[in-house]
Amino acid sequence: MTAARKIVVEGVEIPESLIAQEAQNHPSLSAADAWAASAKALAIKALLLGRARELGLQPQPQWDEQGRQETKEEALVRAVLDTEVEVTAPTSAECRRLYDAHPTRFQIPALYEASHILIAPAADDPASVEAARATAEQAVAALAEGRASFADLARSLSDCPSASEGGRLGHLRQGDLTPEVETVLLALPPGATAPAPVRSRFGWHVLRLERRTAPRRAPFDQVEAQIRLHLESRAWAAAAARYTADLAEQAKLRGVSLTLSPTGEIADRSLSLGDMLADEDTLVGAEAWLAVADPALAERTAQAAAKAGLGVQDFVRESMAAFVAEASDERWTQLISAAQDAEDPALAAIAQILRSRLVPQSQTFTLIRRRGA
Repeated sequence: MTAARKIVVEGVEIPESLIAQEAQNHPSLSAADAWAASAKALAIKALLLGRARELGLQPQPQWDEQGRQETKEEALVRAVLDTEVEVTAPTSAECRRLYDAHPTRFQIPALYEASHILIAPAADDPASVEAARATAEQAVAALAEGRASFADLARSLSDCPSASEGGRLGHLRQGDLTPEVETVLLALPPGATAPAPVRSRFGWHVLRLERRTAPRRAPFDQVEAQIRLHLESRAWAAAAARYTADLAEQAKLRGVSLTLSPTGEIADRSLSLGDMLADEDTLVGAEAWLAVADPALAERTAQAAAKAGLGVQDFVRESMAAFVAEASDERWTQLISAAQDAEDPALAAIAQILRSRLVPQSQTFTLIRRRGA
């Protein structure tokens, strides 16, 4: 039975079925982009989990702010990065340079302070709504005539929790209040009370704008911690990206570094040319095996080795080293596909590498029939 097709990505052998399952977690503009993103994600995750195994790390899942617990794999990935990725904390001078370079970035937005008195209808019927409106209008009139202070009326009349604070709503940003209330408030000059109650879904509001604060730049000492966190996060992300790229490069130099099972677990790897380069028995056996399995290829290899002034074994080693150094993921995938069903995948892989180097590839031509011919 032919084994399920596998793809090699970043030195990791991944079943196509597993990539197809993962693709749903990587929405993209095209199926090809989703496929590539899912294959890359699976490869990087496998490399990190493989490194966790090498380091002997044990998962210690943590909880996030939303009360969600990490999976064991997530905990291991985090542990690897925490163990092996280091960044230097930015200095105050570095934070200051970022602050000075972006004068409009660290802004305190425009704020306003307001107070209100909420008169909520006793029931959801026209009579109750009208009674609440009448009470709100009486409050507006009392304020206009100076018969009461806004804070006193709020404490005695308002149905909002802010009544205990004299109706004060504190510092507000645009968008904090319902549009109908905010529109009236922001049209008032500071210190003024709206001349009529305003209706919202909560009831009738008597509104007063206390003051406005124009947008301004935050002082450096107020945002230094924020800048430092930003610089540290950016530096850590860059360092983690370099670390995973190095893992992938090391995996490629070993050939196929890891193999994933159809369920995503790390399995015994299928092929590692890096290991075979160090295995003299495999290289010695390759010459004899070729003579029996593919005499024509064995003859080509012997001729090419003699022309290069090398023994057959050294020529095979050089060919394998060149493949490991130069092969793309696509060529690795082709190699795995050619070797995985063989009785001896290692020898079959060596033959495939020699064949690609020594046997001329046939060219395909397209015949174009001229119109009218």
